[in-house]
Amino acid sequence: MDWHLLSIEEAFAKFGSSKSGISLEEARKRLEQYGRNQLREKRARSPFVMFIAQFGDFMILVLIAAAVIAGIIGDAGDMAPIIAIVLLNAIIGFVQEYRAERAIAALKKMAGFTAEVIRGGEPQTMAVEEIVPGDVVLLRAGDVVPADLRITEAAQLKLDEASLTGESFPAEKNSSTLDEASLPLGERVNMAYKGTIVSAGRGVGLAVATAMETELGKIASMIQAEGDTRTPLQRKLAAFGRRLALLVLFICGVIFAMGYLRGESPLLMFMTAISLAVAVIPEALPAVVTISLALGAKKMVRQKALIRRLSAVETLGAVTHICTDKTGTLTRNRMTVTQLFADGRTIPAATSARDAGGAGNSSLFHLMAAAALCNDARTNGDTGLSGDPTETALYVLAAENGFDPVKLAAQFPRLAELPFDADRKCMTTIHEGSEGVVSYTKGGLEAILARSSSMLSGSTIVSLDSGAVHPANEAMAASGQRVLAVAMRRWASLPEDISSEAIEKDLTFLALVGMEDPPREEAFDAVAQCKTAGIIPVMITGDHPATAAAIARRLSILDGEGEVMTGPQLEALPLHELEKRVEDIRVYARVAPEQKLKIVQALKDRGKYVAMTGDGVNDAPALKRADIGVAMGITGTDVAKEAAAMILLDDNFATIVRAVREGRRIYANILKFIIYSISSNCGTLVLIALAPFVGLPLPLFPIQILWLNLLCDSFPGLALAVEPVEKDAMDRPPIDPASGVFAEGRGWFMARYGIFIGGLALGLQVYALKAGYSWQTMVFTFLILSRMAMALSARSRQLSLLQLGIFSNRQLIGAILLVVILHACVVWIPSMNPVFATEPLDLKEMGLVLALSVVVLLVSELEKAVLRRKRLP
Repeated sequence: MDWHLLSIEEAFAKFGSSKSGISLEEARKRLEQYGRNQLREKRARSPFVMFIAQFGDFMILVLIAAAVIAGIIGDAGDMAPIIAIVLLNAIIGFVQEYRAERAIAALKKMAGFTAEVIRGGEPQTMAVEEIVPGDVVLLRAGDVVPADLRITEAAQLKLDEASLTGESFPAEKNSSTLDEASLPLGERVNMAYKGTIVSAGRGVGLAVATAMETELGKIASMIQAEGDTRTPLQRKLAAFGRRLALLVLFICGVIFAMGYLRGESPLLMFMTAISLAVAVIPEALPAVVTISLALGAKKMVRQKALIRRLSAVETLGAVTHICTDKTGTLTRNRMTVTQLFADGRTIPAATSARDAGGAGNSSLFHLMAAAALCNDARTNGDTGLSGDPTETALYVLAAENGFDPVKLAAQFPRLAELPFDADRKCMTTIHEGSEGVVSYTKGGLEAILARSSSMLSGSTIVSLDSGAVHPANEAMAASGQRVLAVAMRRWASLPEDISSEAIEKDLTFLALVGMEDPPREEAFDAVAQCKTAGIIPVMITGDHPATAAAIARRLSILDGEGEVMTGPQLEALPLHELEKRVEDIRVYARVAPEQKLKIVQALKDRGKYVAMTGDGVNDAPALKRADIGVAMGITGTDVAKEAAAMILLDDNFATIVRAVREGRRIYANILKFIIYSISSNCGTLVLIALAPFVGLPLPLFPIQILWLNLLCDSFPGLALAVEPVEKDAMDRPPIDPASGVFAEGRGWFMARYGIFIGGLALGLQVYALKAGYSWQTMVFTFLILSRMAMALSARSRQLSLLQLGIFSNRQLIGAILLVVILHACVVWIPSMNPVFATEPLDLKEMGLVLALSVVVLLVSELEKAVLRRKRLP
């Protein structure tokens, strides 16, 4: 229902109400009919069901099966590590889902607790939940609006709607009837919406919508409709796990059949095939992912980025677009005077101090006096200033130019005032001065010029030249500034008639004041770094198009005459048409909450990975739908924080860039583990698959396969997770969202080195058998040491070990030493030999194994050198 189109009489008639409100009996009936005025939550699953649901992923099911098999063919000790990994992932997934359910609860907190309502002609205070459609609600400064209201009375009523519309300035409200149905929320001046705040004045409104029917309720519904999206890596690993598991099971089936046909024991071949399947599937992968993300999240907290969902860490590495709100995110959310026009010239506000301290009759002198005196802003202890943002900006301007508003108020006491109202579009205060009485008036340019007959140039009063003023006003407005005009008038004594008609005429024009909500200083560098990293920043705001464009151009988000799309234009554009243009649009203005969802969805439909930053209620649905939602920690609402995956503790846009850098490091390290693990596991698979073809006995027993898997996939894999970030991480484009685990040559690399290691192992088995050596232990040990060589090689696809620094990842060196020591125990401690079917190796046997392992590392380093040489100009 377009309530703003109804007259006050029509609205009252619609709800059978009046200025006296509805009766108590009628209120009880409507409470039963409409329900309580609170946001409805979707029925939550029980914690137990949430937890069980974490085991539904295909990769998790494979790991559970592997754990059971390992326990059957080995012992309980083989099962424990895999079960621990599965449980760890289930717990983390449960915590994420449980915390996400709190987003709606945060919305409920915004609506306030009590409200003053007129029922049966009598005012009474009641719980917000008891308000029903038809109630008459009283509004005062500081109140949280308890329902959607059609305003019936307004006295200088202003509402802070920034959290709902994104508008920096408080919205002035009145009770007039509007006639345009498609007005955005920010322009419906006769409406007050649930969850917004009364910043000034007072008013009365008729409740036209409560609970889920309010605009706030619609946002809650959108949040409920948004399911948690999986991250790029989660999707890739799920597909990777399915393909790998099916491939390995097929190969193991072939190996079982071949061994059986050769006359091997069916039980031995079954155990070997299953052990091989367990070994090749990297069950340490979930642990590596979890620990990588957890360590990254811990590091990012120190960098002022709080991760609410671990998956957000790696998602940042794939982000291609950052859709950011303007107010409070890219800007300071504090109005500031930036330019002045006085004495026929435009000057920066920062340079006006030296001019303002001149002659006591100069235009700048009186401008600063007007800024200090025609002002209701007040200091508020240690918390700064309180009052209208425009007036606090003027207060700061005066104070910074040496005009202390407190001292001036005492020196020039206010004798009378004409408060601002929307019809006059100006405000006047009258003061007692040293040379009689002076009045100062501020307001919109047209209102001030219409009331002025002269202007002050320096210290001389001259005829008003509006032709000189208008170009300055247009230039300020075009740059996104809000322009205010200031004038004065002298009196011999306080006039008897204190009315607008008597006081606000024959004014002397003083100056224009241009103000804006300026960009954060750190935002300039942050936007530049985003572009260097191949990330496109997109501004989505509810603010005016000119203001949005001006800020975007200053930050280099918008170049030249780039397009700014408005909310109404976006509304008229079908989604498939938006998808064709969305990659070229950098600024959206006057955008409604549901339209933010449309933008994010269009980008995602184009295959982009989207981060959405925001701080208001209106941002929550888009934060939820985006691949990663980033909320402001200081200015952000609870709703935004609960819907987001990451919170910026310092509200610093630059923190996102540091988070992206960390996300790329984590993503790269997880891929390094996959390369290391699959390359090595493929070597084992190739060896066991080829041995029967050349008439060789089984190279490894099941217990050896399991030990190989347990020892090598755990410690070195986790150490690779803390590999330092590569120097050019932020000079590369984002990780291609469409690429898989095997993309960019990784699949061929893993297959190539798997065949290479398997071939070396097979050759070693043939040679050792002929020479009468302890061939099985030699092959077993070679596979262990070749994996350590691959761990060192996987640290970088381009840089050599010397360029990286052998000890730059001390955790990896420590892990390799630990693996070598533990395997040495298996080989040379007599009591361990029967358990693992090993024999002590002599110096010659061990030397041969070491030599072949070094060959693996040397070949890898040689390949990197060739690649680097090819890339040279």
